[in-house]
This record gives sequence, C-alpha cells and structure tokens, in this order.
Amino acid sequence: MDHLLPGERVDDLQRNGYKIIQNPQKFCFGMDAVLLSGFARIKSGENCLDLGCGNGIIPILLAGKTEGRHFTGLEIQPYSADLARRSVALNHLEDRISIVEGDIKDASGIFGASSFDIITVNPPYMTGSHGLTNQDEAKTIARHEVLCSLEDVIRESAKLLAPGGRFFMVHRPFRLAEIISLMSAYRIEPKRMRLVHPYADREPNMVLIEGLRGGRPRMTVERPLIVYREPGRYTDEIYDIYGY
Repeated sequence: MDHLLPGERVDDLQRNGYKIIQNPQKFCFGMDAVLLSGFARIKSGENCLDLGCGNGIIPILLAGKTEGRHFTGLEIQPYSADLARRSVALNHLEDRISIVEGDIKDASGIFGASSFDIITVNPPYMTGSHGLTNQDEAKTIARHEVLCSLEDVIRESAKLLAPGGRFFMVHRPFRLAEIISLMSAYRIEPKRMRLVHPYADREPNMVLIEGLRGGRPRMTVERPLIVYREPGRYTDEIYDIYGY
C-alpha cells in the first residue's frame, strides 16, 4: 500500500470496515483506548476533542460508534500526527475528523476557550519517576508524563469545554485520589466512574471516569467491568465494546 512507511502495518478495527495504520516499533493502541471509546457518551451534533490522540484510534472509533458531528485529535509528536492523518484518509473520514499537531499544555490557546462539547483523553499514566522509562521516545512520551502532566490535561480540558461539556478519561486506579482532586479543583465535577478488572478476582488496573464542567457534586460508581472470563477469552461485554 503506497501510504505505508517501513515498519507500518494496517489493522482491521472490526467496526464499519475501518482500519488503522500502526507501527509496532513506535506504539500501538491498547485496550484502554477501546474501553474509553465504549465509555464515552456522545450525542448527535456534538464537537469532540481527543487530547494526545496518538495514531488517531479514539477519534476513528468514536466516528464509527457515535453520531458526533466532528472529532478533532491533538497530537504533539509529528510522526504520530502524520500516522493519524493517513488513517483518517484511509477511512475517508476527512469530513468528520481533523488532526492537529500541537501541545496539550497550549490546547486552549490553539482552539480557544469553550470550543468543545466533549473531551476524551487517554493520557500518560506514569509520573516521571514512576515505572521504567522505555528507551523508545515515542513509547516513553505515550506512557510517562514527560511532555505534560495530569494537571495540564485537566486544566486545559476545563478551559476547552463549553459550560455543561463532558470530560471522559481512562487512567490508573493508583492515581484516583489525585484525579478526583484535580477535576474538582478545575470545576470538572466527577459524575460517573467505572473500574476495570482484568479478571473478576483481581484488583482493578484501569479506571474510566466522566466529568461535567460546572456540574454539581454527585457521582455514580458503575458496576465493575471485567475483561477476561478466562485466559485468552474476553467477557461478552468486552467483545461487544470491540464490536466483534
């Protein structure tokens, strides 16, 4: 395929016939991105921004799953942004998805205040000193808070969201106290949360959280999402989210 560079491959997303270009040597999307696309609730006509969109997986999945009017992806790494643009073109989604190269820390300056109804984000989970830093820069940036912090993400989201706009994030439970504290500080009121467990008898390793800009305090904790019924076999709900 003439749009592929060395090391790249095309993967089938099992939804709407959509495909995505990935480079395993750099970074491939994970289950967290897919689960976030299933957790986010987007209404017809809403404008959505994905912060740190990587290869564009979340905007592409949401374009396939929802009636949102337009999806924008913001990505700081030039190669990842190019990958995302080529995947958007591969799926003929140029009229619904735009990819912008830029820094999350300046997102409100790029787009303007109160310019989106929805923000989704699958940010780096690890603080600079937590966990091993991968030698590959692209993977390090995706996994560690090298270029932006959790506070950067939430601060800019608060500026970017229109009043009553909604914020959807996937993160790690070990940072949940910090997440809720920052969301409340920036007036993105936590409204809905779901913990994700690899198996029914294991502790959660992901958290999905929704916030409402300017909302009143009241949060619903949904039943846990279990990923695997047994090794190598997803639960029915996971197959449904993936679209199989």
